Amino acid sequence: MAGAAPATAFGQAVIGPPGSGKTTYCLGMSEFLRALGRRVAVVNLDPANEGLPYECAVDVGELVGLGDVMDALRLGPNGGLLYCMEYLEANLDWLRAKLDPLRGHYFLFDCPGQVELCTHHGALRSIFSQMAQWDLRLTAVHLVDSHYCTDPAKFISVLCTSLATMLHVELPHVNLLSKMDLIEHYGKLAFNLDYYTEVLDLSYLLDHLASDPFFRHYRQLNEKLVQLIEDYSLVSFIPLNIQDKDSIQRVLQAVDKANGYCFGVQEQRSLEAMMSAAVGADFHFSSTLGLQEKYLAPSDQSVEQEAMQL
Repeated sequence: MAGAAPATAFGQAVIGPPGSGKTTYCLGMSEFLRALGRRVAVVNLDPANEGLPYECAVDVGELVGLGDVMDALRLGPNGGLLYCMEYLEANLDWLRAKLDPLRGHYFLFDCPGQVELCTHHGALRSIFSQMAQWDLRLTAVHLVDSHYCTDPAKFISVLCTSLATMLHVELPHVNLLSKMDLIEHYGKLAFNLDYYTEVLDLSYLLDHLASDPFFRHYRQLNEKLVQLIEDYSLVSFIPLNIQDKDSIQRVLQAVDKANGYCFGVQEQRSLEAMMSAAVGADFHFSSTLGLQEKYLAPSDQSVEQEAMQL
């Protein structure tokens, strides 16, 4: 029926350690998406979030509160947060009832920052898996503070955490180095930024660590960790400055390609945008409509023959 909401919904599961900028990312990305004409629904899945800066369509705090859990069960913040996610997992009918009226929106899920939830605890992964059964296609957007690049030991730890998260969450995955506008305040990088975003030959990091007397004793351990990361060859990063529209656009292109949104029919897209998203490059056509008419209109010659004549 014309005007009906599409059956398939798309969105982002925004994850990452505390302080990595998840809530700020949700605010900036939601504003950017609305400027593009997408209807956006931001869902807060973090019961510890207070004073949300964005308009929240669904708030898990309506179902369970971290403070109430800590008081009733005498748990600390970490244990309380795990319980909250397990409680949400056991009450997914509540979440579905909140999300169903929002079909046709693009979802941003602001997730808790506890690292265990994304590396080995099963509640959050189970919630994402159930959303997939509801025909909700998500991309995990994993934020990491860019200041870790200034410390080789911390960067190796970040790589291990990112790899564990990618393997555990089981979603299409995009890793971001957040707060790139502040990286100059953290100190000088030992290598060019491309080295960290592309995760190039990590043996140089080992040599850098060897200059520190403390880490010299753990060289064999670091070598094994680096070997594990390189054997999987999965981790790479996109730099993000949430204040820069071009930076947000690059992130959005990667996310849309990961969850398949760019191949949908929700928006009218030009051939140039479609091809750029498909192959990860920027194509420049003088006239998209002209090419469409030329190659899609009936003619005596095949498209391949016409292309060979150009």
